Amino acid sequence: MKAGIHPEYHPSAEIACTSCGTRYEAVGSTLSEFKLTICAKCHPYYTGEQKIVDTEGRVERFVRRYKMAEPKKS
Repeated sequence: MKAGIHPEYHPSAEIACTSCGTRYEAVGSTLSEFKLTICAKCHPYYTGEQKIVDTEGRVERFVRRYKMAEPKKS
């Protein structure tokens, strides 16, 4: 192998969920730390809970548009 062209290998990497704060230990990676926005512990698909994951206010924007369109139908 050529020297100096391969990324540094970390035998143990830490994964952190920014939503719930859970930390996981991963085995082998080129990154020493990962940050996830949502993990399996707090994701609605795995937990079975109805939870809205809002990205940049899209849910509020949709609700406002829906409320504005509702009186026009009547």
